[in-house]
Amino acid sequence: MKARAVKHTLLFKRPSATSRGVLTEKDTYFLILEANGKQGIGECGLLKGLSIDDVPEYEAILEELCNQLKNNTLDSTLIKNFPSLQMGLEMAQESLQADSPFLLYPSDFTKSISPIPINGLVWMGKFDFMQAQIEEKLTQGFRCVKLKIGALDFSKELLLLEQIRKHFTAQQIEIRVDANGAFSSESALDKLKILTQFELHSIEQPIAAGQHEQMRVLCEQSPLSIALDEELIGVSSMQKEALLDKIRPQYIILKPSLLGGFAASLEWIQLAEARQIGWWVTSALESNIGLNAIAQWTATLTTDRPQGLGTGGLYTNNIPSPLVVENGYLRYDSRQQWQFNP
Repeated sequence: MKARAVKHTLLFKRPSATSRGVLTEKDTYFLILEANGKQGIGECGLLKGLSIDDVPEYEAILEELCNQLKNNTLDSTLIKNFPSLQMGLEMAQESLQADSPFLLYPSDFTKSISPIPINGLVWMGKFDFMQAQIEEKLTQGFRCVKLKIGALDFSKELLLLEQIRKHFTAQQIEIRVDANGAFSSESALDKLKILTQFELHSIEQPIAAGQHEQMRVLCEQSPLSIALDEELIGVSSMQKEALLDKIRPQYIILKPSLLGGFAASLEWIQLAEARQIGWWVTSALESNIGLNAIAQWTATLTTDRPQGLGTGGLYTNNIPSPLVVENGYLRYDSRQQWQFNP
């Protein structure tokens, strides 16, 4: 087998602010396998500042992974603590076995029959910028919007939510907010109580990950549904059940590139459903290569909840693909061709 890795720096169309800073570019890595005249393509979507495998030796480990694959000496312990490499390898292997390297999980989605409902993502920024994004998403036909909060003064963020609710009921527009751990554990419950007036669907990660007892109390006392996101990153298989049993969230957010791939994400889903905990899938700023695989995998799952898969249009130099966002849905336009030239 041939194996190589190609680094690709994705460039944002506009600086994108999060609670961890402003993003202008993002490095990603394509893992390309070749065997028996076929090609498999995976994406190792490292997310700096959030992935647990954001370490100096990342590229060296990726190079060693390629060497082991070429020599048929793969030692799975090499990438045990590298979820984005686990994801890239799983994706590349599935791609290699598929009829087409971009058709990993055929379904009605890839046949252009059943699009996936998605949320419209509103990035952090100044009040006018966030307001313009909200209006744009509503005009584009989204029925679920997700606001990143925690960067503005809280009172200004409340004004944004108030504006939406003045014109759209909770039945017309579902609102999710994502605090990315920006609230303090002391003030979080009071803020959640204030937010309930806007009939929000949920809030992601109101306080920083790792405060399990404080998060448990919040999930128990909050009048607003709480979704765990960063809390799941770096949790081993043996710890998953204990985490869910302790915190008892209303939802969990699945980012395969940060959790170790599709098999690891499916394990979370099965544990969550056994505890009546809801879930949805979110991309983690991958290129269209990774987004495509995540969307196709998601389409095989039983869910009609809007997913967080609308990030394909963020970059000026993304991989041209059949993925299209229309009227609040991610659609696979099988008439369009992939243009992948690493």
